[in-house]
Amino acid sequence: MSVAVRFENIRKDFGAVRVLHGVSFDLELGRVYGLLGENGAGKSTLMKILAGYESITEGELTIDGESRHFTGSRQAEACGIVLIHQEFNLAEHLTIAQNIFLGHEKRKGWLLDDAAMRSEAAACLAQVGLDLSPDTKVSALIVAEKQLVEIAKALSRKARLLIMDEPSATLTSSETQRLFALMAQLKQQGVTIIYISHKLDEIENHTDEVIIMRDGRFIAREPTASLDRHQMANLMVGRDVSDMFPPKLMPAADAPVLLKVENLAVPGWIPDLGFEVRAGEILGFAGLVGAGRTEAMEALIGLRPRSGGRIAIGGQQLDLRSPRQAMQHGLTYLSEDRKGKGLHVDLGLRENLTLMTLERYSHPLLDLQAEKQALARAIQDFNIRAGNPQVKARMLSGGNQQKLALAKYLHADPRVVILDEPTRGVDVGAKRDIYFLIQRLAAEGRAVIVISSELIELIGLCHRVAVMRAGVLQTTLASNQLTEEELISHATGTR
Repeated sequence: MSVAVRFENIRKDFGAVRVLHGVSFDLELGRVYGLLGENGAGKSTLMKILAGYESITEGELTIDGESRHFTGSRQAEACGIVLIHQEFNLAEHLTIAQNIFLGHEKRKGWLLDDAAMRSEAAACLAQVGLDLSPDTKVSALIVAEKQLVEIAKALSRKARLLIMDEPSATLTSSETQRLFALMAQLKQQGVTIIYISHKLDEIENHTDEVIIMRDGRFIAREPTASLDRHQMANLMVGRDVSDMFPPKLMPAADAPVLLKVENLAVPGWIPDLGFEVRAGEILGFAGLVGAGRTEAMEALIGLRPRSGGRIAIGGQQLDLRSPRQAMQHGLTYLSEDRKGKGLHVDLGLRENLTLMTLERYSHPLLDLQAEKQALARAIQDFNIRAGNPQVKARMLSGGNQQKLALAKYLHADPRVVILDEPTRGVDVGAKRDIYFLIQRLAAEGRAVIVISSELIELIGLCHRVAVMRAGVLQTTLASNQLTEEELISHATGTR
């Protein structure tokens, strides 16, 4: 049932840029492999070659002892190889069932067999634990539900080799555990799984072997049990990363309140929410998917309607109705969806950086030289790794896209910064860079709000953490009260 794979001296060039430098290793049957590496290490490119989305520049790919050069994903799927992309590959205007069978529609004579597709789609949804009708439009789903649809779509292809690229990045703890149970079941059926993740605890607990890449090269392949997380991280980045979090610099006791929210109400989500953040403070927001954290922040800056609430920035009462108005008063929000809402990925780095502050560069014509200088400073200040600053944003790795998004939203010099899942899909090296950047923002006297599904992130970074459940603020924990058990118990209502 399984597929054996051999990469032999694989090289891949995009124009004059070489991204894979002679990668060679084997994959055995029916094993779960953790594929590790920083953003830009070449993991996704190599997997896209295996799944037929990219061609090989040099080298040989062998499947079950036979040399293969796929010219498309359909050829790879015919061999039982299916890739679940990190970025969603769904048609928003179609239903779940239509997405699952898109390009693989079942027919009854000349007509589509909608009944059969809905029935099989429902079975796939049940496998991944998504309790939704197959007739639900994808546009109505939240991010975590879209991720489960992607997994269900892959299961419908009857994969013999399944590649999962950051599948748990948007899932809750219970959804993630169901994913791991599903992986164990597939392994028992002889399916080979390649699991790409920056969450080293997942790699440590749910894979048989670890394969590590760095800078487009194969670095190591070891039994998972032979490496701890610290060793994995060091191999990924090529240096010691023992100090992941910066030291917490506590804000002054008399620091001014920069953001105060009272009686915030969001139809269908939040009945009554209040909180405040002081200058120099990092306030975390914890909770399960659907707890209302993102919806509260979107309503706060005018991205969604609110039915009530008082908002004060720096002591000034405001009625914010748009992100632009919020930005003009010193409040900015970086969405968890960096490609959909954070960046224009088909624009260049310069255009993305200055898009929100164009009036600064218009006199009245656009001052391109000033924009280029601003980009050069941002690349240095935010440690954005871009071989060519002229490339489009989509050509950057996930971690560097996130740094560019941070640079863009901070370019307006806000006093209050809201960061929604700032390290989702970001490697361990880039995570550390972002953590130190967040600490720097607080040290400069800004108020920072961090929404995160990673409890260790909130514990290591924040001065206080507000825990929400079903749209209601359950508690706010001080730094010395922060433990995983404490956060989970309030988020699930078992406290």
